[in-house]
Amino acid sequence: MENPQMGFGVSSIICFVLVLSVMVIAARGQDYEVMIMLKKMIINAPTTLQWTDSDVCKWNHVQCDKGKRVTSIQIGNQNLQGSLPKELEKLSELENFECQGNNLTGSFPYLTKSLQNLFIQDNMFSSFPNDFFMDMSNLEAVCLDDNPFPQWQVPHSLEDCVALQNFSAQNVGFVGTIPDFFGSRGPFPGLLNLALSRNYFEGGLPASFSGSSIETLLLNGQNSNSKLNGTLEVLKNMTSLKQIWVHGNSFTGPIPDLSHHDQLYDVSLRDNQLTGVIPPSLVTLPSLKVVNLTNNNLQGSPPVFENGAKVDNNMNTGRNQFCTKIPGQPCSPLVNTLLSVVEPLGYPLRFAESWEGNDPCANTWTGIVCSGGNISVINFQSMDLSGSISPSFATLTSVTKLLIANNHITGTIPTVLTSMPLLQELDVSNNNLYGRVPSFREGVVLKLGGNPDIGKDKPTSGADSDSSIGDNIKNHLQIVIGIVVGAVILLGIGILLFIKYRRKMKPKGKVQNPNAIVHPRHSVDDNAMRISIAGVGGGGAPLSPRSNVYPVEAGSMVISIQVLREVTNNFSEENILGKGGFGTVYKGELEGGTKIAVKRMQSGNMAEKGLSEFMVEIAVLTKVRHKHLVSLLGYCLDGDERLLVYEYMPQGALSRLLFHWKEEGLKPLEWKTRLTIALDVARGVEYLHDLTQQIFIHRDLKPSNILLGDDLRAKVSDFGLVRLAPQGKASFQTGLAGTFGYLAPEYAEGTNMEISFDSTATGRLTTKVDVYSFGVILMEMITGRKALDESRPEENFHLVTWFRRMLLKKDLFPMIIDPTIAVDDETFASISTVAELAGHCTSREPYQRPDMSHAVRVLSPLVEVWEPTEPIDETYGVNFEMTLPQALQRWEDHEGNSTWNSTYSSSSANTNTNGQSQAFPLGHL
Repeated sequence: MENPQMGFGVSSIICFVLVLSVMVIAARGQDYEVMIMLKKMIINAPTTLQWTDSDVCKWNHVQCDKGKRVTSIQIGNQNLQGSLPKELEKLSELENFECQGNNLTGSFPYLTKSLQNLFIQDNMFSSFPNDFFMDMSNLEAVCLDDNPFPQWQVPHSLEDCVALQNFSAQNVGFVGTIPDFFGSRGPFPGLLNLALSRNYFEGGLPASFSGSSIETLLLNGQNSNSKLNGTLEVLKNMTSLKQIWVHGNSFTGPIPDLSHHDQLYDVSLRDNQLTGVIPPSLVTLPSLKVVNLTNNNLQGSPPVFENGAKVDNNMNTGRNQFCTKIPGQPCSPLVNTLLSVVEPLGYPLRFAESWEGNDPCANTWTGIVCSGGNISVINFQSMDLSGSISPSFATLTSVTKLLIANNHITGTIPTVLTSMPLLQELDVSNNNLYGRVPSFREGVVLKLGGNPDIGKDKPTSGADSDSSIGDNIKNHLQIVIGIVVGAVILLGIGILLFIKYRRKMKPKGKVQNPNAIVHPRHSVDDNAMRISIAGVGGGGAPLSPRSNVYPVEAGSMVISIQVLREVTNNFSEENILGKGGFGTVYKGELEGGTKIAVKRMQSGNMAEKGLSEFMVEIAVLTKVRHKHLVSLLGYCLDGDERLLVYEYMPQGALSRLLFHWKEEGLKPLEWKTRLTIALDVARGVEYLHDLTQQIFIHRDLKPSNILLGDDLRAKVSDFGLVRLAPQGKASFQTGLAGTFGYLAPEYAEGTNMEISFDSTATGRLTTKVDVYSFGVILMEMITGRKALDESRPEENFHLVTWFRRMLLKKDLFPMIIDPTIAVDDETFASISTVAELAGHCTSREPYQRPDMSHAVRVLSPLVEVWEPTEPIDETYGVNFEMTLPQALQRWEDHEGNSTWNSTYSSSSANTNTNGQSQAFPLGHL
């Protein structure tokens, strides 16, 4: 008798083989259909490629595996026309696709995840999928060069290509900054060749390039206005390099030390703004074959390169400021001394542009004053210099005055300067010097003011305050332990808050959300709503071709309209805190006494604009949390009602205390309070620009959007005009938005009115737009004047123009200070520093403005250490040194006195598994 189990097993195997055979045959048939479609869409394929055989695996330039599956299509340089079918993605075994050197047009299609090599350069493709590289872990080589793609960013999907070795995307419309992920900390441990020439990149070279495996780096000829800039210092630690092309950019500073680059054979640095002497490490490179240095601002003696390296013929002409035209001929000792003096300052460009010839006293050299053929005065004042003071100054024995005031010089005063025999005055005031002041001989005038750390062994802040490695490790361990302990305590507090507010504010019925605006590709549930804001915030385009959605953890933040009517006394007039362009803000009070601010969007003609602002504010404030940004506690969508709920800031807007204090019977703000407010704002905006995963640009910084708590600590508010910068993009075109008087010139040239969403004008938007607005606010704090003052004469109507003019007149500057400020010597020095910062922030050209992080560094030393007006345990009833059970018990004992929302910040927020801040659940209170 047959074994039924054996029969069943044989049958199963037979069925499996049959199914597998059917699948293989179907796959072959699918490959055949795709190749036939490709043949039809390439207009001249049959004649040029001779694709006539019925078996596609026998076609020229096509390869298949043993199973007759297409693995390679190599149709490059065949003078083909037409386009590619989207069905190419169905070639699931395709490993190589090459179509370079043709005239193919249209959108480039998706390809299978098995792809290893992609060469599509020199065609006319009109677009490329932003998420094309997603999950392509086998991809090793990519070349996209010379296709007319519209401007786009380097796609972040490229990070999935962990096997990548060669990536070439020259002249493909890339914009923004070069992503960090190409460097040593990125996902490409084997990346050897990176070519990004002739795009629209801006900014500096990523610090992550240091220590990378890159051998060929081609970044030449960027087409953006500012091009690639900054220094080339990171090249020093790219010791695998064999070829460097960075010509045709705006790099500054000296050529770095290349002494460890034994394989480097081709160096092209021409057409930049490089300064300083050519380092011997470049001249003596053992493998160097070609070097191009024309049209820089190089100094010192023109070198003689060893090993027969080919040098560009025009190196000694153009902008280079060699002391002589004869290679190898040394400079005069005086020139060499001056070059060694400016070396610790990074060889500033302004010196390189005017220090011409081999005799500083024969020509006009910036900062150099001669008398009787000798240098008598060194005047480097107010030149925005950074670096340290060189001991080489001491060799200039004829100098009587050494003036280096009003810069950003760090370090100590070299003791050797005391040996200068004719020195009468040393002015190093208003820098960042520290350390002991050397003992100069009697009669030497020393000016040291404005250096907060002078006389101290170490600086209290800045680049020179780095701790030892051991201290860093110890500090990091302490931070980690503190974070863990704090997270446990905050978790317990969050649970209690949830229970407490759920009991106090739970609505009677289910909260309806009929007007939620949902991206069509995503469903909505009660826990995570995705709000599409493509194009919102000034009429801009979607943020990227395939990503125009802000993810918003919004379900737990929904509050019913009934609750908000109740806590605001049905939006009564006596509860109005203020009115803005898109609605009215009301004060509300919860059952436990906690105050909130409710922003009610205006309906009617403003409805569409209000909807845009509503969407942006929810999207932004659910993604960012910081103690100097006003927190969003919840929102409501009910019919035409659109309401946002914020933490309550009892002292209102900064404009109230800055401009209207007299009408409201208030005291004017003291200077130290203004400084603290300025630093708070700078830190909040710095967080938006630099410290989040993406870059947010506020676009409407002004005193009325800066709110103050009872202790006069400031928080930035009103995020309805915020724009999210496309990933990696330093600047982009967008619709105008903001308030005249605070708008940067490049963003709204010639605008003379308040601008909103319906403006048809567009402007170039960067983070420097916010920096400009911040500079205007600093000017308002110093003068007590508004950005625009119609009561003034026309020439003084615009604060920035008048302020910058008065800043140049040192004798008149004290007259512009707000008369309500009590000014002593210390205060005046502080005001002067802030005034200089305000001047830089409002520079006409964006590249001349500092980053917001620089503003934080300037303001921090001027602000005294601040303590909260009430101890934390009095606010929360919790001492953070308690055990968790003790903390929870203390919290329960103090329930009903919580003011958690006024201190909620990035340091105290609960976080989800992705590290994003989560609001406490008001939706079920």
